[in-house]
Amino acid sequence: MRAFGRSIRPEWLLEEGMTFLNHGSFGATPRRVLAAQDRWRLAMERQPVRFFIDELGPAIREAAHALARTMGARGEDLAFVENATGGCNAVLRSIRFEPGDEIVGTGHIYPAVDATIQYVCDCTGAVPVMVEVPFPASDPDEVTRRFLAALTDRTRLVVLSHITSATALVLPIEPITAACRERGIGVLIDGAHAPGMVPLDLPALGADWYTGNAHKWLNAAKGCAFLWTNPDSRFDRVSLHPAVISLSYPAGFPDEFDWVGTRDPSAWLSVTEALAFLDEWGMERVRRHNHELVLAGGALLADGWGVEPAAPPAMTGSILALPCPVEVEPTKEACDALRLRWWREHRVEAMAVAFAGRAWVRISAQIYNELADYQRLLEITR
Repeated sequence: MRAFGRSIRPEWLLEEGMTFLNHGSFGATPRRVLAAQDRWRLAMERQPVRFFIDELGPAIREAAHALARTMGARGEDLAFVENATGGCNAVLRSIRFEPGDEIVGTGHIYPAVDATIQYVCDCTGAVPVMVEVPFPASDPDEVTRRFLAALTDRTRLVVLSHITSATALVLPIEPITAACRERGIGVLIDGAHAPGMVPLDLPALGADWYTGNAHKWLNAAKGCAFLWTNPDSRFDRVSLHPAVISLSYPAGFPDEFDWVGTRDPSAWLSVTEALAFLDEWGMERVRRHNHELVLAGGALLADGWGVEPAAPPAMTGSILALPCPVEVEPTKEACDALRLRWWREHRVEAMAVAFAGRAWVRISAQIYNELADYQRLLEITR
């Protein structure tokens, strides 16, 4: 069995001579997956009419079944979207909120999803309720208690990040979802980072909707994400529509999502190659390696910087946040400038973010990484 680390970097197109610790932002697609995507593009261009009219529909459904099986789900309950933000938009903009309805989220929510919630509230008179989740975090039970305390008889929907983006927290979605289900409250889980990072059994979670990116930890091509809808949900799936309404309306889910007009579906169709790539390495082996490596890399940096990681192992997946060792103003502009300086001066790509009045460094672990990568980050920050 081949070892992980720098020796397998050639499986990706990553530039030579750089240290890449930011798989979490956009992922990185293996060469063989890109080759499969190119084959689908060729098939599309060689006979566009045959491809779009005769072949695309069955091919999308086949890919959906393959992806759904990895998460214990059925293909007919899953549709492809370009990214998790698109999945969240589809759900939030399909529900008919009334004035005074509450949409509960958290300050750790991804900014684009936060903006969508605000847009929906502006249009409908619904009210956003943001739960304060402690950060740094140490107790998942405290997160659950705070969410449950925020629920009222006006709560219509809870939007949960499975793994928060900037702060890299694995939130306790199971007990929160169970409590919401008992109260008849809808649950949308934004799992942008989760597929491939943590084990997923979508039906067992009990959420009404789950959206996630495949182009991050599943190594699919950019623009490959999914939206799953629970067949046991009390919400009518016929009323779930994509953000773009097209010719399939009002067929409902998933038909309307499969066709919203002419676009390049090759990222979706090549997801089967990404799944085959992970199967060859061993999905659980990859998850375990990435989790253990980010903890080891985080411990190395924490010791060198004299800080503590922002989350315990139980709330950590393959990304981890630590207090920034460099004195920098806690603003997006200043953190972006720091990230760019590390890249331009040292060829090190690591994420710097501003959150809760201070700057943080978010590191990632993927199977092409090894402990020396985190040592390199430590060296340039001393």
